[in-house]
Amino acid sequence: MNTKVIGVAGETIAKNYLKNNGYKVLAENFSNKIGEIDLIAEKNKVLIFIEVKTRNSKKFGMPSESVNIYKQQKIRKVALSYIKKFKKFDIQSRFDVIEILNEKINHIENAF
Repeated sequence: MNTKVIGVAGETIAKNYLKNNGYKVLAENFSNKIGEIDLIAEKNKVLIFIEVKTRNSKKFGMPSESVNIYKQQKIRKVALSYIKKFKKFDIQSRFDVIEILNEKINHIENAF
């Protein structure tokens, strides 16, 4: 299976996981010229920007390890544009990573 198909499948798994755990998914694949955020959700009056990483093996490490400082900076910039666009200035926010390894979900809250 190619990485694009694996990624889309992982995002679907993550979205269903979030919905089943009380999160309201506000956006999928929100993007601008800087980059993209896989999922944006809200729970308990917290706006959550979520990077989803999916792999079928540990050959290249855990999925979350690929969310390096460069990727984190891009996500922060895209998140700021979302906050500005939708005027979400008065709500707390955080950045999570959901890693999926062989369909096992690990939700890392406040990942960065």
